[in-house]
Amino acid sequence: MVVHWTQADDEMAKQSEKVLQRLNEEGFKAYWVGGCVRDELLGRAVDDMDITTSASPEQVMGIFDDCIPTGLQHGTVTVRSGGYYFEVTTFRTESEYQDNRRPSAVQFVQNIQEDLQRRDFTMNALAMHVDGTIVDPFGGQLDIKQGLVRCVGLAVERFGEDALRMLRCIRFASVFDFSIAYNTWKGLVNQRELLQHIAMERVRTEMVKMMAGPHPQKGLELLFRSKALEYVKAPVDSNRFNKELLVGLEHLTGEHVLLRWSCVLLAGRYTREEADKLLRQWTFSNEHRVRITGVLQVEELVTTFVEQRVDDNLLRENWIVTVLSCGAQAANDWLILQKQLPQKWRDSSERAHEQMAKVQTHAASWSKSMPVHEIKELQITGEQVLQLVERKGGPWLGQLMKHLLKETAIGNIMNQYEALCTEVKRVTANDQV
Repeated sequence: MVVHWTQADDEMAKQSEKVLQRLNEEGFKAYWVGGCVRDELLGRAVDDMDITTSASPEQVMGIFDDCIPTGLQHGTVTVRSGGYYFEVTTFRTESEYQDNRRPSAVQFVQNIQEDLQRRDFTMNALAMHVDGTIVDPFGGQLDIKQGLVRCVGLAVERFGEDALRMLRCIRFASVFDFSIAYNTWKGLVNQRELLQHIAMERVRTEMVKMMAGPHPQKGLELLFRSKALEYVKAPVDSNRFNKELLVGLEHLTGEHVLLRWSCVLLAGRYTREEADKLLRQWTFSNEHRVRITGVLQVEELVTTFVEQRVDDNLLRENWIVTVLSCGAQAANDWLILQKQLPQKWRDSSERAHEQMAKVQTHAASWSKSMPVHEIKELQITGEQVLQLVERKGGPWLGQLMKHLLKETAIGNIMNQYEALCTEVKRVTANDQV
């Protein structure tokens, strides 16, 4: 290879180079462009390698046998080489934008600088020739060295073309730990009301990338300062957050990254119902929504029972009932999150703080002591209960099965058929259900 890529998969780099060379051989200009060049310079993993060329989409399709016309109206053809897919886009300029999000038309050009001029930030307006020469008309390399997110040209124009760029600006500053250039920040604050035109799905995508990055707290601080999220279709008031609760966000990594959202909602004093509504509006999947809000449900139940005057045994019972109500996943997530929150952050009595500390200390072992978590794990079925007491089914049966689950989980009853039968007879004889 002419260019030695240090951050890209060797075979992917080799195959993309073959595409570039083929275009060059056919008499066209061609370059790697955008994120792959930026990430190589930043020392970040290169996941895909986009190519820009002076060849028209039709000419690209004429050169390569294995290609897909993915976005002809925007000049993009996906070329497959050696099992890798590369987006090859014709040099283009963009005319007026519709709804502050997409160009109403594109015009193909022959000059790489004209193509780079339409891009959002200087660090993304970089192209690299197959010989390693970097085309950088807007000082993107210097901005990368200085750690700056800067718009190409006038920020008011770039953000006016696509308002989502404002959230991309904050996301890049957060993920790369960059500063935002003064005029870019000023343009963002001045244009933030345009975010009302952006679909929440696109907003969520940017926010999820930011929150999964290495510096989510920095991104949130920029969002709070700019008040950008107060202008999206499902707005969020930045004044409601207790920012002290966000200091441990970066320690929630790997499989626990989703809990960063639980932490933010907790810091925003959202109830489970409020959070669920907001996450629906933000187009989160059901699976993620349930996981995120499960922590808030546990928080609500625990804060209620630690305020009561109960002994340690009742604390344990209340915790086990909470696990049964919310699920083991939510209970475990809540415990993991507690380790990242400041002590005594809740507005509670001193006794409640002491009780909370006991719960946090012992809850994991209490959970481990539970022999059952679900009704289906009981050594007796609803059908067997009906036969035993010779009664017709009804709401009473569900209540009885929940009672058996609770008593078995706590350890008051052995999970054995005979012991469960004895409890069924006792409860039904006393007409407790």
